[in-house]
Amino acid sequence: MQAAPVRATAIPSFTAALRAVESLLMSGGQRTARRNAWTSVLEDRRRARARVEAQQVLDRAATRP
Repeated sequence: MQAAPVRATAIPSFTAALRAVESLLMSGGQRTARRNAWTSVLEDRRRARARVEAQQVLDRAATRP
């Protein structure tokens, strides 16, 4: 008796599946705008973290004699 052939089809990740649905539902311009907005949010968060870290460094430097 021979074993059934094994298929090597990769299961798409959740992110890839969401992007596929997104591409079906949204036009290219909307998709680009949404990605740009998310990139902007991430960059704002990065800058906020950098400001907090810089403030902590300044506070530590100010308390030193």
